[in-house]
Amino acid sequence: MGRLSGKRVIITGAAAGIGRAAARRFAAEGARLALVDLRADEGEALVRELRSSGAEALFFRTDVGDPAAMEAAVSSAAQAFGGLDVLYNNAGGATRADGRVTDIDLEEFWRAVRVDLFGTFLGCRFAIPYMQRSGGGSIINTASIRALVGTAGADAYTAAKGGVVALTRALALQWAPAKIRVNAVAPGVVLTERVRALLREDDPIRRKTPLGPGEPEDIAELAVFLASDESRFLTGAILPADGGASAV
Repeated sequence: MGRLSGKRVIITGAAAGIGRAAARRFAAEGARLALVDLRADEGEALVRELRSSGAEALFFRTDVGDPAAMEAAVSSAAQAFGGLDVLYNNAGGATRADGRVTDIDLEEFWRAVRVDLFGTFLGCRFAIPYMQRSGGGSIINTASIRALVGTAGADAYTAAKGGVVALTRALALQWAPAKIRVNAVAPGVVLTERVRALLREDDPIRRKTPLGPGEPEDIAELAVFLASDESRFLTGAILPADGGASAV
């Protein structure tokens, strides 16, 4: 029996990178999966892959920053599965348009906030009532090393992820009586396709990471732990998964 056997799970940003790695690991551990992403071709291909290995998986093409779309996706997943146990708010990421607060286009700031912070807020808003009815659950939010230590060059993304950290702690306190755990993973340099395209060899975070860059599977393993009953005594935690960068 898998560590997530029978657990009803939503993963946002599931079509690539960390989300795709998490979907594969969650499926291998017996989870029933609802995958949320804007990239329909990649998401549907992943669902076919997971189903071919015997997993139960659904795909919902969804903009996580659209309240109506997120409410519909969460509701549809919960109805299909008869409830909800785990929400992994993975969708998000910085772009080349980010930079210093004095220079970046304001549209980039609102893009980062909409996807990284508001998308996380909406996922929690719509998933929590279903978790209450299920008697509890686990929410896994995605923060960043940039929310934990001072870094330069991505001020919109940093602000959004700082908001995720604060939201995670607030929700953990509020929903503990309902047995809903809320934690966040704070990745450092993880070599997804998007990061490989953006990352410079002289990036200061990369250079000061004692263990070197990670892989999507490294974050997926931590997410499995947070989704499982093994982490039943953990809530309000912000867990760096950064190869030691935040300790330097």
